[in-house]
Amino acid sequence: MIDLSTVKELRALRLPGMARELESQLEEPQRYKALSFEDRLALLVDAENVSRRKNTIQRRIHEARLSESQACVEAIEYYEDRELDQGLITKLATCAYIRDNHHVVLKGATGAGKSYIANALGVAACRQLYKVRYVRMPDLLNEYAVAKNLNTQNKVKKAYARFDLLIIDEWLLRPLPESEAYDLLELIDACSRKGALILCTQYDVDDWYYRIDCDRAEDEGSAVAEGVLDRIINNKYSIEVKGRISMRKRHAFSDEGSGVNDNG
Repeated sequence: MIDLSTVKELRALRLPGMARELESQLEEPQRYKALSFEDRLALLVDAENVSRRKNTIQRRIHEARLSESQACVEAIEYYEDRELDQGLITKLATCAYIRDNHHVVLKGATGAGKSYIANALGVAACRQLYKVRYVRMPDLLNEYAVAKNLNTQNKVKKAYARFDLLIIDEWLLRPLPESEAYDLLELIDACSRKGALILCTQYDVDDWYYRIDCDRAEDEGSAVAEGVLDRIINNKYSIEVKGRISMRKRHAFSDEGSGVNDNG
């Protein structure tokens, strides 16, 4: 009978990776017979590091509050009619754009799968231990409005500014009056300084100017709208998600009755 007391002690010390590796070594002594003590100890330490990294990644994904936490870049579907730039998406999956303080704009119709791609890039960032947060724009603005009433808006700005990647879905889904436009500028200014943004929208960037501070006359300028755009469009990657039919319908046809979500 193998003495597993040390394994139990490692688990009690919350070192599950080391415990599993030691258990394997005890169960297969011949396999590890040729290794020195230092080599076997190194295997234990490596196993614990892998275990902790995996746990950290899962925690990052949970804290990101993604709408599709199972999304992954590897599962994005490159149908010909979608005209997706696979090379660009693969490049974005390296997360270099986060380190470079660049942003990503995903444009497409409802059901095109842009949210899935955004979530997949969010998961890719979590895998590299970046701090990520997903939020719908209506929820973000509502949270900020409530904070203003409580005079805690600076706390909200600081909370969002700490994320390395902020994914904003339903970007400018409805036009914003002056008060909300200024709130948006405050948030974007705080969040775009050191990290990256992913914005999911149905509208061309050229249309954004008129959907921000929308109460003004069409020929009237807006410093607020210009401020928002200036913080985003000068260092962004653009991905247009096309398709003759929505991804929901596409999956309904291929997997009828399975309840497949809006996939990428």
